[in-house]
Amino acid sequence: MEKYYVVKFSGPFGFIKPWTAVRDSETFSQQFLTPSIVEGIEKKLFPELLGEVGIKKILRHRLSYTQVSQQQEVIQTRGWNSTKKGKQFLFERPTAILMRGVLLEPVLYLAFSSKEEAEVAFTQHICLCRNEDILMPDEMIVVNKDQFDTEEDFNGYELIFEHTEEAFQVGYNRLSNEPMFGRLHIVGTPVKSF
Repeated sequence: MEKYYVVKFSGPFGFIKPWTAVRDSETFSQQFLTPSIVEGIEKKLFPELLGEVGIKKILRHRLSYTQVSQQQEVIQTRGWNSTKKGKQFLFERPTAILMRGVLLEPVLYLAFSSKEEAEVAFTQHICLCRNEDILMPDEMIVVNKDQFDTEEDFNGYELIFEHTEEAFQVGYNRLSNEPMFGRLHIVGTPVKSF
């Protein structure tokens, strides 16, 4: 029976929801992780993979949380506006307020095929979409592949990275600009009750 070496990451703080910076003011954005986000987490844990394309070591993942908190954030545009006042040029960067969804009390499980890979992951923190969204390793669990899909142990959202009839497009890979596809797999109750 194939085994998974699962590392549980958690934290008592907020975790910015994927894509929330650009989508929450228009639509309720996703709670699952796209292939490029999982690949970014993997490259943070295993920097020796930086030159390679694709996910090599993280076999599966699962994300759950207690609730989504809508928070306001002031942002500035990337470019500068210039106006001429007399002989002087004035430069300004306009500001705006956006709503940012934050996942509270997140739990993320990452499954690896070897104990050595899981031990490397267990010695580090991870980030989801921005550097301040840090989760720390909590425990390492060894389970059979089938046990990873049991409701009582590993609740959460998981995007199965495949391009089948059940899959849908989840965005574009930020490095290759290729479309990313997946099938949403929900185990148990991803939104935990208090």
